[in-house]
Amino acid sequence: MSAPATTPVHVVRPDEGESFWQPVPANGYAEIRVSHRRDPRITHLSTGIQVIAPNSFIREHVHPAQDELLFFWEGTGEAWIDGECHGIVPGTTVYVGAGHRHKFVNTGPGPLSMMWVMLPGGPNGLDDFFARIGRPRTPGEPAPEPFPRPAEVREIEAGTVFAPLPSGT
Repeated sequence: MSAPATTPVHVVRPDEGESFWQPVPANGYAEIRVSHRRDPRITHLSTGIQVIAPNSFIREHVHPAQDELLFFWEGTGEAWIDGECHGIVPGTTVYVGAGHRHKFVNTGPGPLSMMWVMLPGGPNGLDDFFARIGRPRTPGEPAPEPFPRPAEVREIEAGTVFAPLPSGT
């Protein structure tokens, strides 16, 4: 007889995650699927989806101590990693280890949709960043007009999973 499991199990269907409209330049939205925000016992990773609106992008950034795995299932775009461009089509997987600069650009006419996994997760992770810079989203509602990032975005980044980029970039 095996010992009972002590780890959590979560099944999250479409639109069941906590969701936030994202400010410029990404626009679109992020939906947190599995993280400490759903269950405080989940500390080793966070995961969700992000949809980048047409003519939008996730600005260049770096995670100093986190690895990121992304799977793109819809749209076309570019992954800029350490200054090198890689094309994105549906089915593309991107792994970005800690310390690498990266940016994602939607070059297509429709949404660029991806699933992301951040390791390690836990409080003050990517999921908390999305919640702090975004606005609550109800699935099915129309997208709001593009809105600016909060004035304190640098402090929010410093308190989550982002390292400052060197000046002049």
